[in-house]
Amino acid sequence: MPIGRPSLTERRKAETRLDVARAAVGLFVTKGVAATSAEEIAAAAGISSRTLWRYFPTKDSCVMPLLTGGIEIAADWLRSWRDDQGMPELIEVMRQPVQLTDDRATMLDLVRLTRTEPGLRAVWLEAHRQAEPVFAEALARRSGLSAPDLTVLVHAAMINAALRAAVEHHAFQTDPAEDEPGRLEVVVSEALLIAARGF
Repeated sequence: MPIGRPSLTERRKAETRLDVARAAVGLFVTKGVAATSAEEIAAAAGISSRTLWRYFPTKDSCVMPLLTGGIEIAADWLRSWRDDQGMPELIEVMRQPVQLTDDRATMLDLVRLTRTEPGLRAVWLEAHRQAEPVFAEALARRSGLSAPDLTVLVHAAMINAALRAAVEHHAFQTDPAEDEPGRLEVVVSEALLIAARGF
């Protein structure tokens, strides 16, 4: 199959998976994870339970699409970051509006749940485990390398950890009712600058 825009079928599947993730987080926030059934998630997303199980192996994993979208956006930032640019230029790229704006509150609700829900914490950490090689590949390309070397791997790990720490710090320290537009980006920028300075 040629590389390019995903087919209509693939786009519909991706949108359905995202609808499931949104529905799951909404129910988890309202009822709690243990009190929410997969059948309730499926009904809230407008699909059958059988379809839900085709897309997701566990109830907790239903939230993953909210996280993988952010990973791909971060990887796109890194791919557009030229070798002759520094951290300020990367931060400037990151401040541009992104598609996940509509899901930001839901994603932050999900991150808040990871403090008390071990299953969701595992999904959050797994999303970051999957992100690291994607970030490393983007950074390797930036450096003109055919594959990531140790330096690139360490840089990818630092960026990954900085992003995770920033999002968690913002989610855990900010009352959802008092969250201000652009505040998360400020925290992420600060975390990346800290990582760039090193120890």
